Amino acid sequence: MLKVICVCGARPNFMKIAPLMEAFNASPKIEPLLVHTGQHYDERMSKLFFVDLGIPEPDMNLEVGSGSHAVQTSEIMKRFEPVVVEHKPDWVIVVGDVNSTIACALVATKLGVKVAHVEAGLRSFDRDMPEEINRLLTDSISDLLLVSEASGMENLKKEGVAAEKVKFVGNVMIDTLTKNRAKASESKILDEMGLTPKQYGVITLHRPSNVDDKENLSSILDAFDEIGRDMKLVFPMHPRTRKNIENMGLASRVESMSQLLRPEPLGYLDFLKLTSESALVLTDSGGIQEETTILKVPCLTLRKNTERPATITHGTNRLVDPNKDSILKAYREQMQRKMEDCGTPELWDGAAAKRICAVFEELA
Repeated sequence: MLKVICVCGARPNFMKIAPLMEAFNASPKIEPLLVHTGQHYDERMSKLFFVDLGIPEPDMNLEVGSGSHAVQTSEIMKRFEPVVVEHKPDWVIVVGDVNSTIACALVATKLGVKVAHVEAGLRSFDRDMPEEINRLLTDSISDLLLVSEASGMENLKKEGVAAEKVKFVGNVMIDTLTKNRAKASESKILDEMGLTPKQYGVITLHRPSNVDDKENLSSILDAFDEIGRDMKLVFPMHPRTRKNIENMGLASRVESMSQLLRPEPLGYLDFLKLTSESALVLTDSGGIQEETTILKVPCLTLRKNTERPATITHGTNRLVDPNKDSILKAYREQMQRKMEDCGTPELWDGAAAKRICAVFEELA
């Protein structure tokens, strides 16, 4: 029996860990232990996702909470180390690119426990992004790199990673989307918000480069205001974004935008229903670029780069410089595209977790 500790910590991790735990729990060769670091800890950003996605209760919650990168990363390491020492796993499996990912990978490596990184090889080539540092460092110390898209294979090859450590398995995020699509279709969120399918847009915004600079954020809001003249926009605000809008004196500006709906952060099923029926998504999130590609919904990513190029070459995504003029130009062009002509990246088929489970069964 192969003993593995699976780590999750922040909302993007939950969609990746859910299909893995389901596959591992069904395997007679693998004994999984789920550790939640508590990096995202409020009701809507954590517990609601566990319920929506059917993730089993974590075996342990480290309850780390928020803090600076250094404080959060170090606190995760301090609390995770005794868990590894006590349970003596064969592998620690980390997903994505958040602080929990690198913190737990470091702890395992220093204790001589093998590390597997799910979603390895993604690169934005922008070291100003904290996530890029987490990705690079986690991949460099991992014993097994489980890759979600073809660009990841190329990146790891260029970095000189030994081919036997790398497996192209597909995208576990899409496993979760595929499994929950029918259930999400039953959500009443559109009725509750008075929305008509394909006549509204969805916004998510949280990157420091977009929301920590008043001039940048103001320019983005100007674009939203103009798009809002064509359609309603639903903007479930990330706590960081909401706080910055208030602190920068932009709250009255946002409140004056009558077409901008600002619900509290939503659970997975409600948000999937919302995005799948939308006319457009404007985001700076990585995972939403992937989801809109499968949903065939036009997506504008308000960033200068993306670590998920398959969403552009094979999907519905388009990169946009995050300023008013660029956003509006791209918006007009994107609304003219035929999304049904867009393809699907290789192995984004809903079976990635089964392939990952098979890899570990061979190691058992």
